[in-house]
Amino acid sequence: MNILAHPINPLLSQIQSKPSRAAKDLNSRIALFCQWQASRGEHWYEPDLEAWRNMLLEGGKRPSTVSAYLATIRGAYRRVLRDNATRSLLYGMAPADASPADKKAFVDEVLVRIQNAIHPDTAPVKQTTVQDRADSAALRLTPMQAEQLVHAPDITTLSGLRDAAVIAMLLCTGIREDELCRLEIDDLRQTLGGELALLVRHGKGDKQRLVPYGELDWCLVLVDAWLQEAGITSGAVFRGVYKAERNVRDVPLTPRSVQRILARYPIVIAGQLTTVKPHDCRRTYARLMYDAGVDLIAIQQNLGHAATDTTLGYIGTLDADKRRGKGVIRYNLAQLYRRG
Repeated sequence: MNILAHPINPLLSQIQSKPSRAAKDLNSRIALFCQWQASRGEHWYEPDLEAWRNMLLEGGKRPSTVSAYLATIRGAYRRVLRDNATRSLLYGMAPADASPADKKAFVDEVLVRIQNAIHPDTAPVKQTTVQDRADSAALRLTPMQAEQLVHAPDITTLSGLRDAAVIAMLLCTGIREDELCRLEIDDLRQTLGGELALLVRHGKGDKQRLVPYGELDWCLVLVDAWLQEAGITSGAVFRGVYKAERNVRDVPLTPRSVQRILARYPIVIAGQLTTVKPHDCRRTYARLMYDAGVDLIAIQQNLGHAATDTTLGYIGTLDADKRRGKGVIRYNLAQLYRRG
């Protein structure tokens, strides 16, 4: 397409000056794409997503990551195409001596070409569908391992008592680490249908839910002990502890702090010292509740999932024992030992 070069790149207008945590990734992807385009001497109106895809794959990025990068750029271009300022920009790039009809045809042609270039069919990413994941791919603790983890902290110290309460709450309710950080004292003892329950005020997508404790309400004993020892009577439940182990901070824990807490207590799994992550506790809750006979829909609601397929992914493979190979084919191994 013979278009005069233009210094303005409307894609760069999609980069937020004060991005949220999630928008930072989008900003970096857009900036990287624009830099890559410039290095190839291409203009913003000439998106070659196939070449972009190939470059990312050859650079070692996983197909799922490449798909995310492509989705970001497609989304940025769609926003650019919806912006009337883009049409104005293109009209300004049309030959000055062209008639109004020719200028409109020129602008429409450029927009159509960009739409075709960003269509998902132009740069598909082949991904392997995974039917089953090995146990090592997503950690789910057995009841014995879960008990080992919750008993790991030294509850004679203030921070150890808090850590035990944190781990117990994660395992007994399946909440996310950011949900745990937002818990306040009034959230600990709500009711649902007469059952003692935990109130999650701000779940994913700002969805509120209640999680009945049931027979796992013993976690509240640990939480209450922590609150009493820390002198916390209102506000955030889980907070940082000063090094002197005498006082607690006024601000709640952060998700990163929760991850560090769990990292302090690796446990032995399959003969290896293994660090458990907060999301492993969430998967563990899902699997143990399912194994204990809790209804799938109930587990989905407790976890705050929008679909049961997501919950099944947390629970993991359920029928491995039924899929074990049977001894229908045999080989006389004695022949192997008699060789030579």
